[in-house]
Amino acid sequence: MFRNRLRQLADRSLLRRLSPLESGTGPTIQHAGREVILLSSNDYLGLATHPEVIRAAIQATEQYGVGSGASRLVSGTLPPHADLETSLATFKGTEAAVLFGAGYLANIGIIPNLIGQGDLILADRLCHASLIDGCRLSRADFRVFHHRDCAHLESLLRRRSANRSTLIITEGLFSMDGDLAPLSDLVSLAERYEATLYVDDAHGTGIMGPTGRGTIEHCGLEQRIPFHMGTLGKALGGHGAYIVGPNDVIQYLINVARPFIFTTALPPAVAAAASTAITVMQREPERRMRLWSNRERLFTGMQQLGFRMTQTVSPILPILVGDADAASVFAERLLAHRIYATAIRPPTVREGTSRIRFTVTSEHSADQIDEALHALNLAGQETGLLF
Repeated sequence: MFRNRLRQLADRSLLRRLSPLESGTGPTIQHAGREVILLSSNDYLGLATHPEVIRAAIQATEQYGVGSGASRLVSGTLPPHADLETSLATFKGTEAAVLFGAGYLANIGIIPNLIGQGDLILADRLCHASLIDGCRLSRADFRVFHHRDCAHLESLLRRRSANRSTLIITEGLFSMDGDLAPLSDLVSLAERYEATLYVDDAHGTGIMGPTGRGTIEHCGLEQRIPFHMGTLGKALGGHGAYIVGPNDVIQYLINVARPFIFTTALPPAVAAAASTAITVMQREPERRMRLWSNRERLFTGMQQLGFRMTQTVSPILPILVGDADAASVFAERLLAHRIYATAIRPPTVREGTSRIRFTVTSEHSADQIDEALHALNLAGQETGLLF
C-alpha cells in the first residue's frame, strides 16, 4: 500500500527525500562533497553560528546537562527557561511569555484554548499548516478568507450571528509568499466586530520593525495587539517557540495548553542560546541593515532577469514556476550551478503555484549574491523560464 502511494507521489513530482547537509547552516554549506551557496535558510541574521550564541549553549549544557528531564510543570523548568521567558517579554514589551517546543506545538496548543466548539474562526487562506491544524483541533466552525482580503473578511464577520465568539487568524509575515498581513485593517475589523486577532509572527520577529520586534512593531500596533506567537528558529537562530502577552493569558495557557503541559521542556542549551541571540540581535542592529541591503540586491537582480515573483516585501523571495515537476528541475539546475534552493510544491503551496523560495541572510556577501544571480540566469535559460 505504502509503496503504491509513494509511486503516486513520484508520478506527480511530489515525492520528497531528505538531503543531508555536511555542514551547519550559513551563507555557504557543504553538500554532496562540494561548497554551495545556501539560499533556503531561515537563519536571517546568521545567529545560529554566532560564537557567543554557541558559547552560551555549551555553557548551559555543561551546567545543566543535555536534556531538561521532564515537562515544565513537573521538574523541567530550569534557570535558562525562566531567563529566556523574561528576555522575550522584555524584548517584546509585554508582561509575560511562555515557551513551547516548536511553532507547530505552540499553534495547536494555543488556538484550541482561545476558541471552542460553537465559536467561529476566520483565517487567511495562506496561513501555515500549524495554524490550520490548530483551527481544526479547536472544533470551532472554521472559514477562510481570501489572502489579505479584508473586504472578504468583513463580509464573513457581517454574516455571523450576534455575540458569537470569533477568532481572526493570520501570519504577520507570510512564510511562502513573503508578503505582510494588513494588520492595521485586521485590528480595526477585530475591534469593530468584537473579535480576537491571533498573529503568528514566526518570520517577522527579528527582521521587521525599527528594533526587530516584528511585524506588529513594523505596523505600529503593539498597543492594540496584546498577545502574539513567534518562534526561536528563524531570525533568532535556534529552536522552539513562544507566546508573549498579558500575564493572565500566559498563566492560563500554562494551565491548559496540552503541548506545553505534556512535552519535555526545551533543552537548557536551546533556551540559553536564544537568550544570547536576543542580546546579540539588539546589540548589533547592523545585522538587520545588512539583511535588508542583501535582500534589495537579490530582489532587484531577480526582477531585472525577468522572473515571475510574488508580491514579497521581505527577505523571502519566491520565484513562481507553477508546475511541480518544472520547479524540481529548476532547483536541480540551480544546484548544478552551486546554488542550494529547494522547490516548494503541494501540499505546502496550492496546486499550480510551485516555486523556488529563496531566502537571503545578513551573512551573504555581495559576491555570493551576484554569483546566485548569474546561476539564476543560466538555470532560467536552461529550463525555459527565461528567454
